[in-house]
Amino acid sequence: MSRETISQSISIVHPISLSHGKNAEVWDTAGKRYIDFVGGIGVLNLGHCHPAVVEAIRQQATQLTHYAFNAAPHRPYIELMDRLSAFIPVDYPVSGMLTNSGAEAAENALKIVRGATGRTAVIAFDGAFHGRTLATLNLNGKVAPYKQKVGVLPGPVYHLPYPSADNGVTCAEALKAMDRLFSVEIDVDDVACFIIEPVQGEGGFLALDIAFAQALRRFCDEKNILLIVDEIQSGFGRTGQRFAFSRLGITPDLILLGKSIAGGVPLGAVVGRKALLDNLPKGGLGGTYSGNPIACAAALATLEVMTDAQLQAWGTRQEEAILRRYETWRAQRLSPYLGRLTGVGAMRGIELAHADGTPAPQQLSQLLSLARDAGLLLMPSGKSRHIVRLLAPLTIEPVVLEKGLDILQACLKQLD
Repeated sequence: MSRETISQSISIVHPISLSHGKNAEVWDTAGKRYIDFVGGIGVLNLGHCHPAVVEAIRQQATQLTHYAFNAAPHRPYIELMDRLSAFIPVDYPVSGMLTNSGAEAAENALKIVRGATGRTAVIAFDGAFHGRTLATLNLNGKVAPYKQKVGVLPGPVYHLPYPSADNGVTCAEALKAMDRLFSVEIDVDDVACFIIEPVQGEGGFLALDIAFAQALRRFCDEKNILLIVDEIQSGFGRTGQRFAFSRLGITPDLILLGKSIAGGVPLGAVVGRKALLDNLPKGGLGGTYSGNPIACAAALATLEVMTDAQLQAWGTRQEEAILRRYETWRAQRLSPYLGRLTGVGAMRGIELAHADGTPAPQQLSQLLSLARDAGLLLMPSGKSRHIVRLLAPLTIEPVVLEKGLDILQACLKQLD
């Protein structure tokens, strides 16, 4: 099968071609089976082809495949927004809009905060990833490969260190950098919002420092700055809770959603305080495909399955299995390149590093290849592409999870 018609600017992690999948397993066109610890990069918290999602798609496809909501509203969009507003764990009335992706949700959030505040400046964080569209590129806290060769980006955007026990940046250091930013770079009264991930995804599954999150919330309240929390990868049960911001003890003003919102069907959303979402003129928000009926039906089925009890049980089971294995590997000194375990809940990363603590991206590349040959798909992350993301579906069968960890163990042992 030729790939000459596909842009060579698209980077491929695994040079295979998939044909089908079921829960936490996929098969390529040659018939080889893989255990999937990638999950469509965090999209498939409910696994491949979850029966409830498939049935919802099938039923909706027989009734209405598409209608642009801003032309004429349809029931799946309305029902989903009602369900989402109840699913978001905040104490204020929720309003929102559906989008085609997480990046589109971020773009619309920027429009919303500009309209609400009359300000334009945005503060993001080192290591952040919010999308590949032109405005979201500037939010990303990493140049290569996202910002290379695309010229001047929309702004103004400023970056601060991301404080986390997983990267060694303390709350005090981040607050000091923030004080410097407003003393040297920009007037605080020009800032519309902060945008932050409660657990960085592309950055290496780094969990945000709780004290900093609470200090940031207080600062935003004092300065009338809005706080956007990006839950695109960490949301919908990835950490064992509905959303990762709950562990921080804060309430965002706007929340970005995507990835696992609809069981694999393209969908995103920006939700938050109703007064913010209602401040733009009529027609200021919307989109032709945003909130497609089939995607909405899939999302409704997804939310039906994601009860708090299920999310906690799935998250705890996966977290305990990963922690148990990792602690055993460390005790056994399985590999000289086995570094820290990052993240929280079932959103975990394994760092590969040299003895002096410097990143080991070559060994990670070797690990991806070894694991793929052995029937396990893994995904890299981190500034130096040296942290393995573990994104198995939350619904993975225990025996399949253990088999995947067996393969990972064997491959770690082979690294040279």
